[in-house]
Amino acid sequence: MDSLNQQETVRQQIIGFLKEGPATALDISQHVHISEKEVYGHLAHVKKSVASRGEKLMIHPAKCLKCGFVFKERKKFRSPSRCPDCKATYLQKPAYEIVRG
Repeated sequence: MDSLNQQETVRQQIIGFLKEGPATALDISQHVHISEKEVYGHLAHVKKSVASRGEKLMIHPAKCLKCGFVFKERKKFRSPSRCPDCKATYLQKPAYEIVRG
């Protein structure tokens, strides 16, 4: 990690990382060196911070890898535990990205 990243807050690092493209909570946790569980707490604050700048935290929804169900209506940042249609637990995790407007 370079000296610039050490001066940024965790949330600033998350925002910078998500501006580069979509990333899962696991990707974010590895990038900023915090637990995946901590990432979810930061995402709610990141959403508010970027909104004040005219940006948006987009959530690319989770998807069931067995039946293809997409969790479009889900508003929570955490990954769902299982598919409501087929009850499978083999899910593609949601990804997050910061976009303009």
